[in-house]
Amino acid sequence: MKKILLTLLLLGSGILITAQDRLTGKTFTTRSEVLAQNGMAATSQPLATQVALDILKKGGSAMDAAIAANAMLGLVEPASCGIGGDIFAIVWDAEQQKLFGFNGSGRAPESLDIDYFMERNMKYVPFYGPLPVSVPGCVDGWFAMHQKFGKLPMKTLLQPAIDYGRNGFPVSEVIAYEMISNYQNLKDQPGFSETYMPNGTIPKKGELFKNPDLANTYELIATKGRDEFYKGSIAKTIDSYMKKHGGFLSSKDLAKHTSNWIAPVSVNYRGYDIWELPPNGQGTAALQMLNILKGYDISAMGFGSEAYLHVLTEAKKLAYEDRAKFYADPDFNTIPLTQLLSDEYAAEQRALINSEEAARFYPAGDFEIETGNTTYLTVADKDGNMVSLIQSIYSEFASGMVPDGLGFVLQNRGQMFNVQDKTHANALAPGKRPFHTIIPAFITKDGQPYMSFGLMGGSVQPQGHAQIVVNMIDFGMNAQEAGDAPRMRHRGSSQPTGSVMTDGGTLNLESGFDYETIRELRKKGHRISFAVGIYGGYQAIRFDTKNKVYSGASESRKDGQAAGY
Repeated sequence: MKKILLTLLLLGSGILITAQDRLTGKTFTTRSEVLAQNGMAATSQPLATQVALDILKKGGSAMDAAIAANAMLGLVEPASCGIGGDIFAIVWDAEQQKLFGFNGSGRAPESLDIDYFMERNMKYVPFYGPLPVSVPGCVDGWFAMHQKFGKLPMKTLLQPAIDYGRNGFPVSEVIAYEMISNYQNLKDQPGFSETYMPNGTIPKKGELFKNPDLANTYELIATKGRDEFYKGSIAKTIDSYMKKHGGFLSSKDLAKHTSNWIAPVSVNYRGYDIWELPPNGQGTAALQMLNILKGYDISAMGFGSEAYLHVLTEAKKLAYEDRAKFYADPDFNTIPLTQLLSDEYAAEQRALINSEEAARFYPAGDFEIETGNTTYLTVADKDGNMVSLIQSIYSEFASGMVPDGLGFVLQNRGQMFNVQDKTHANALAPGKRPFHTIIPAFITKDGQPYMSFGLMGGSVQPQGHAQIVVNMIDFGMNAQEAGDAPRMRHRGSSQPTGSVMTDGGTLNLESGFDYETIRELRKKGHRISFAVGIYGGYQAIRFDTKNKVYSGASESRKDGQAAGY
């Protein structure tokens, strides 16, 4: 039996105390992987995971279970997701032995353009109120993906969330914290306090919360279908609400909304194909980082080493300069994906990294081109289908605007638009999709599914994706260990508006890294900072093709649960 381990690690931001070593696995791991053969679900809230399993046990597909879980998360995790937001997915279809990508992001209102902001000398789209609201793509995404991969009726999928909305559920710990962290900025937005502060305050951990308005909205969608949201009574309610409160989103914008089935893009990292969705999301940045990193002997450097964290951070800086310049709606821009993901370009980028010094500035790629808070879940079923799904309203409680009697908040994704430069790829234009941070991911090996995974948390997501891949492939961690391992997050410019990093940015390190490593990173010129709650939230399902066994993982940074049967 291993002895009790008591480790005190002073990091400058606090003290990490590890009170008990585990019998197996890494010392930082919170628990073992969850193993099952018939089905697996990993979400950021246990009730949502259980809903997904119930759907699988009723004969539902992985997609059915994912939709049911997402609807449930919109109820129990309302500060992060909901039908007022957008949705993306990567789906492995076992019958066709093929990956499908789905972009369910909405567009800017047709009546709002960049001149509105320039004439008022507004440098950014505000976070709150009517101006950042774009068309919600979630509901259309549910129906489009259900039509292609679903089995059970939509009424069956939404019924658990309907019941919980009417009967109530106890608010879990991390979600309670997230709900209370931003409500002061939003409580005066029309409809917000009536929905989320029924007793005059945001519900606390363990308190029962009901949302009968959302339950009624779900029932309308379940019985009348997708068009009830985009062309029916829900669309009319949103339209009149926005007009009443000075907004631009209209019923015409909702009626015109369409989603897209798209081809995922990939790079090969040491024999594994890592898949992301192309822009308007930021998944390409993870692939660019990995393309740079595969030129190093990362395994020999060792997890948590100064050498590894240095090249990881520099790779991030390089990729994010391209992210700021090129990533935008492909309907309005030609994006040089082939060049960005080429081995030749990765080699050029790698050559810019000084192994002994942190860069203050990197240039973005120079290609000739034509001008132009979140929740993640993954589900796998008995037939081998796997869904990697991410859905978001953007920041905590988004715009804060809750249309009359509907029970959900409208996203503020339009805040990501550039409103300073009409020539920028991500400049606001009528009917344009904004740059998106939410990205699902998938790994295949030799043409077979290896792992479905994702990591919530704004701009940390590509950085987190790259770290998960390296943890598993270079450092030999299992799916749970890869998520529990301490992470870095580099921060440069906070806006994807084309502004470049000129001072090297700040390297945030989670508790768990050795102080000698931190000291050596500082010697190289890295500005080190410590913070909590900024490193994302990870869920994953790995598939063992030999034994036909799923391994589920849900990390301790969220309230999540991985479970199977």
